[in-house]
Amino acid sequence: MRKPSSPARLLASAALTAILAAGLGGCQTVSDITGSLKPTAEASADPRGAVEAYGERYRANPADADIALAFGQALRASGQRSQAAAVLEQASIAHPGNKALLAAYGRALADNGNFQQAFDVLSRAHSPDNPDWRILSVQGTALDQLGRHDEARRYYASALKIVPDEPSVLSNLGLSYMLSRDLPKAEETLRRAYASTKADARVRQNLGLVVGLQGRFAEAESIVKADLPPQEAAANVAYLKEILSRKDNPRAGAGTIPVASLNRPD
Repeated sequence: MRKPSSPARLLASAALTAILAAGLGGCQTVSDITGSLKPTAEASADPRGAVEAYGERYRANPADADIALAFGQALRASGQRSQAAAVLEQASIAHPGNKALLAAYGRALADNGNFQQAFDVLSRAHSPDNPDWRILSVQGTALDQLGRHDEARRYYASALKIVPDEPSVLSNLGLSYMLSRDLPKAEETLRRAYASTKADARVRQNLGLVVGLQGRFAEAESIVKADLPPQEAAANVAYLKEILSRKDNPRAGAGTIPVASLNRPD
């Protein structure tokens, strides 16, 4: 990787500006929130087909909470985020006590960048006496998006009390430190996540990014391509270079950082 001419600290500042401009709340930011919200095999294998199938059932019986939930998941899986939020909003209004619907609706709001509303809805999707660590982690990412990093970390800490060393929560915590420009702490946390056998590819990418932001480009490149097939390794390296190159125009082509599973299992 070609080493940029400007100092690493300037690169880090500019790249972080790009990340903040893009936001953590895009399509790869937060996880599905409860086990019941994991996308169905049908939706994962054929999102468009699932939208058609569940859409037909939804139109025939829009009052059915389970069908609305499945349709909303299928819409999300196919990238139709606004439609997913609209369907899940109506279902949540019709079934205000359905926590699975509230969790899915809060996730859809986060997909669309409505972070304060997402946080508020998610607060109704579980309770202090029966907390859901996945929802706590999603709430943390929403708070990070709002710039409330210290508060976000309290939510991650609560999640980690339930599932110690869960890599998806650690990854989101690491990105929280990155957003507040504490790169050494971000790296330390992401290395803890990366050490887990449950860590997914996004943990690897996030760790590589944080290492690269500190100017250690060769090491970052080795992290994102290690033990991968050549084509996938090349794609990861290209992605890393594209993110780090935003020092010259931080807002150009702003995308989202693949936040490992609140991870989202997607």
